[in-house]
Amino acid sequence: MKIPSLAQLKKDLSYLSENELIALITDLAKFSKENKAFLYFKLNERDQPSLFVDSVKEELDEAFQTANTRHYHVAKKAAQSIRRKLNKSIKLSKNKADQAELILYFCEMMKKYGYLSFRHPVITNLYEVQIGKAKKLISTLHEDLQSDFDYRMEELAP
Repeated sequence: MKIPSLAQLKKDLSYLSENELIALITDLAKFSKENKAFLYFKLNERDQPSLFVDSVKEELDEAFQTANTRHYHVAKKAAQSIRRKLNKSIKLSKNKADQAELILYFCEMMKKYGYLSFRHPVITNLYEVQIGKAKKLISTLHEDLQSDFDYRMEELAP
């Protein structure tokens, strides 16, 4: 089966009634947790713009608090797992400032919870890659936002 293009899907959706669209969107939300989260954030972002960032930060906090960091190998696996959660969440937002905020928050938590003290090359590389991503995102933002983020980047420098 050949999957149609996005333009074709958009055209087909324009022919549906409001009730049919609601049913289709509800069915899509049932398929995965990410779809449901995306729909929730899109419906509520006008009223609460920081809702997405706050909820992802809560998720990351919980993951960092429950992670086992007694041994470098387990800490490495925990950091990689948390980073995967971060990347899934970042896909839900097209706002570059929110993405940079979440990546910087992840790096701050890695530093706070002592992941960098293991001096394990995988953990260090994971941290540096995230810092690089944040720098790249920050460079695309408005100058005022850049200066706000640059201050936080200086604190995170290894």
